[in-house]
Amino acid sequence: MDFKDEICAFSKKIPAISENIKTEEATKTALVMPFIQMLGYNVFDPTEVCPEFIADVGIKKGEKVDYCIYKDGEPTLLFEVKPVYFDLSSAHASQLYRYFTVTSARIGILTNGVVYKFFTDLDKPNTMDERPFLEINLLEPKESSLQELKKFTKVGFNLENIDNVASELKYTREIKQILLDQSTSPTPEFVKFFAKPVYGRPLMPSAMEKFTPIVKTAFTQFINERINDRLKSAMAPEPVPVTVEPIPDDTKEEQDIKTTTEEMESYYIIKAIVRESVDPSKITLRDAKSYCAILYENNNRKPICRLYYNTQKKKIGLFDSAEGTEERIPLDSPDDLFTHAPRLRTTVEKYSAV
Repeated sequence: MDFKDEICAFSKKIPAISENIKTEEATKTALVMPFIQMLGYNVFDPTEVCPEFIADVGIKKGEKVDYCIYKDGEPTLLFEVKPVYFDLSSAHASQLYRYFTVTSARIGILTNGVVYKFFTDLDKPNTMDERPFLEINLLEPKESSLQELKKFTKVGFNLENIDNVASELKYTREIKQILLDQSTSPTPEFVKFFAKPVYGRPLMPSAMEKFTPIVKTAFTQFINERINDRLKSAMAPEPVPVTVEPIPDDTKEEQDIKTTTEEMESYYIIKAIVRESVDPSKITLRDAKSYCAILYENNNRKPICRLYYNTQKKKIGLFDSAEGTEERIPLDSPDDLFTHAPRLRTTVEKYSAV
């Protein structure tokens, strides 16, 4: 069982375990120690995992951190544990804050056995930040969070790179929070960013009032469509043998052509892009040796685009010119297809109008 599966399996047991936990010690034994073990550390080796680690603070002697994890003989990770029924507020982080300043550990972890908050000293050296750079709820383990958590396992932890890892996680987390806030209550600056290029005129108060709900709706729809596209892509067989019909080009028809996951993902993205212009069921895919064709009404003479993913540099071929000639443009990933959304819609609208 790999790390991700192990965490997910443990996550399913937490509700039943938590019902019988009444104390902080029980939280440590039933939830935190198994978690530390899943990170790859030996909880029975005091040279690696030290319980009740002494961290004297000023004149206060005998102050103890619940767990300290060593790397190369030096304190590296500090765990401050609260009972599972505690809400981890900033007040509870103050004790960990004191411990952090008097040890050489670079990571402080506040937990109630379910939620784990990771802190470091990005804002001021040797002083624990007020806000965590990573927060994980084991009752709702997210794919992205588990990938980041792997960086703190025994085999994945790199002390020399901790500043880069922590700062990237911190800023990613804060940007995601900004996007979440904007999706529910967009600021004037956010509305202007999207409205200005499409409106083409000065944004007076009346225009701002008009565009605020439009931007909010568009943003929400975009996120939902991306989620649906990803789900469809995940459910698509990989790879998918495709029955190929002849497509006019300068290559011979291949009998054993396989459509890749990236091509299927791009197909679903294109369907999502043009769904406001035409019925998405009229968008079809045909694969060939040198490219994957996206067609309107399964008609060779109505190409929406061609995906050139079998070469070292990915490209998309667009057909929105008046002559219907193909223009090939480099792509870094299927997500870049969204930048060509207006041209793709122009092409399908031309076909549907005939």
